[in-house]
Amino acid sequence: MGHETMRPLADWPEAARRGLVGVFTDIDDTLTTDGAITPDALDALAALQAAGLQVVAITGRPVGWSEPFAARWPLDAIVAENGAVALVPEGTWQPGGVRTLHKRYQQDAATRAANFARMQAVLAHIEASIPGARRATDSAGRECDIAIDHSEFTQLSEAQIDKVVMAMRHEGMHATVSSIHINGWYGEHNKLSGARWIVRELWGRDLGAEMERWAYVGDSTNDALMFQAFDHSIGVANVARFVPHLSHLPHYVAKGERGAGFAQAARAALVARR
Repeated sequence: MGHETMRPLADWPEAARRGLVGVFTDIDDTLTTDGAITPDALDALAALQAAGLQVVAITGRPVGWSEPFAARWPLDAIVAENGAVALVPEGTWQPGGVRTLHKRYQQDAATRAANFARMQAVLAHIEASIPGARRATDSAGRECDIAIDHSEFTQLSEAQIDKVVMAMRHEGMHATVSSIHINGWYGEHNKLSGARWIVRELWGRDLGAEMERWAYVGDSTNDALMFQAFDHSIGVANVARFVPHLSHLPHYVAKGERGAGFAQAARAALVARR
């Protein structure tokens, strides 16, 4: 286990918060509550941007699913499919507005096409060979990974989840478990490499050289790498469900769950800037 304990958000030193240049966040069960963004979380995103912070969501969700949010939310980008593809909106965010999006990929078109065919075969094999395993309902929007539902519309046991993860890894895929899905993909990208890539792509900067100036907010096992990498890593309260399975815990934990917890983390980041 990485950190022995998660400290309350109030223990996050104000001096450290004052130096922040940006915030990365997970989406499902971090920004969203019961599948939708709540007004407090949306206001928190807008407040972070208004304060001059860069704000990027990083998710295991598909790029197709992410498009309406990237177009409508106050974000600099959404990095989808665990680091594979980014949606970058044009222009300045306006409440109620819809922005034009540009897609950027980590892999070239030929690699993506070859991987897509391999992944569809693995997905069909998992559904045929593991009782109860079903592809996620958002699968049609996926370009660079596959997903099996374990908690969104289908409930899988820990043993079934483990079987799916092992099946993906047996086929040479990377596999992670989010709060709702088991994701698998070919390639060396992940949430952390996706974060490094988007900072280079959008701002021409090296995230590794400024890690102490970014915060990360998340809730589940596929955030463990980010919890480890970021000194300012924050779990929303529902991270408690995954603590037994996390290789690294967040440094701090909010009192609120889901969107309410994200809003608390954003307020903590902004208090130090006043």
